[in-house]
Amino acid sequence: MASTTLEPGVRPSPTPGRTFLGHPRGLATLFMTETWERFSFYGMRALLVVYMSTAAAKGGLELPVATAAAVYSVYNAMVYLLALPGGWIADRLLGARRTVALGGLVIMVGHFMLAVPGEAFFFAGLVPIAIGSGLLKANISTMVGQLYDEDDDSRRDGGFTVFYMGINLGAFLAPLVIGTVGQEVNWHLGFALAGVGIALGLVQYLLGSRHLSPRSDVVASPMSRDERRTVLRRAGAWLAAAALFYGVVAGTGHFTVSWAIWPLSLAGLAVPALVFARIRRDRDLTGAERSRMGGYLWFFVAAAVFWMIYDQSGSTLSVFAEQKTAGSLFGVDFPSSWFQSLNPLYIMALAPVFAWLWNAAARRGRNPSTTAKFAFGLLMIGASFLVMMLAMAAAAGGTAVSPLWLAVVYLIQTTGELALSPVGLSVTTKLAPAKYASQMMGVWFLAVTAGDCVAALAQLLLGDDVVGSTWYFAVQGLLAVAAGVGLFAARGRIGRLMGDAR
Repeated sequence: MASTTLEPGVRPSPTPGRTFLGHPRGLATLFMTETWERFSFYGMRALLVVYMSTAAAKGGLELPVATAAAVYSVYNAMVYLLALPGGWIADRLLGARRTVALGGLVIMVGHFMLAVPGEAFFFAGLVPIAIGSGLLKANISTMVGQLYDEDDDSRRDGGFTVFYMGINLGAFLAPLVIGTVGQEVNWHLGFALAGVGIALGLVQYLLGSRHLSPRSDVVASPMSRDERRTVLRRAGAWLAAAALFYGVVAGTGHFTVSWAIWPLSLAGLAVPALVFARIRRDRDLTGAERSRMGGYLWFFVAAAVFWMIYDQSGSTLSVFAEQKTAGSLFGVDFPSSWFQSLNPLYIMALAPVFAWLWNAAARRGRNPSTTAKFAFGLLMIGASFLVMMLAMAAAAGGTAVSPLWLAVVYLIQTTGELALSPVGLSVTTKLAPAKYASQMMGVWFLAVTAGDCVAALAQLLLGDDVVGSTWYFAVQGLLAVAAGVGLFAARGRIGRLMGDAR
């Protein structure tokens, strides 16, 4: 008879009983946690740039649009960059379950800091939100997979589909609720409502954690006491150096937002470069693995270009919605933040359609290659900004354009996302060297970091005269289209680098 003794600190498996849509009951806990977390994240994001660029007389910070967009871009970049240490903390220190709980608590603190009037509280509050999001985002998806005891459990893919719907449900509702309260009632009340959202998610998570897999409590590779001391000493030294440097800058009266944007953006570009260099230099990799990483680099750069444009939905497109788009359609008035609900709405409607299309094409032996799908994604994201170029031209002279312009832009972007994003996750797992199999998903998210950091630096350098202009959208749109054409033209070379991975 097998032993029933569990490792110290590991809870027994949840008692079989009620399920959630045919899945383990713990999926309901993670579904609702992610729904509330995304509700808070996207609700705050819908207000972020509009609040920063709104005149002080209307309660905003009255920052230049280019600066506000750059702050947004680098903040978004840090959320994805910090997913790497978030995963490391779970693997080496706390385990996934405790790390997610800590992440939710840190996010809540950040949102309530934003709810306090004052520029200092606002910028300080973005820091814990980014840190907490990195802790939570890196681990909650892992916990979904841990609900299924066998890798070949037929319910696994369906479970992730249900979880994915929770993400988009929260993202859809957030601008309608938080955006309305923030823009129509009070900015800081909207930020507070985002804090309430993550608080509800955290309470629900703690109450339902007994239904999670016991594996979520396990620290996969615990640190020794000596390792822990070394890490704490190094982290303390870096934090002390940063505090000293910024203390001197602030104390001498030279601190501006640029002092934060520049180093964070450069770090966001340096980290992916260092990660790829380390992997490529690893002597443990076989020749085939090195070749596949060469192919993967093409997809990584393409994804960075895609996210550089796509993530401006919450910055330059938000400003366009607020300043140049009519706030009514068919006699219904609405705040500009409502446009942020279009993308998750389109995803929920179109994701099943794209899944059916790929399956139907595969049955006929005509499923497009990964490279072709990436190229299509780039063409679509480029086309969306070319449409924005036309929308800006239509808004010349102070004319408020129809909301249908942005509705079309978001629709085009969503088709590109559905062609590139899920395929990117899949190709990451296929091309990952065996030694880095568990780390490559974090590397994939670094493409978002790199793209957003490029956007932040460009916005800061170009300034208000260019950011959000007709030429601004035109150049980026053409760049993405050219990248898509170039990627498709190189599909033969990329295929050879990928070898037998398809």
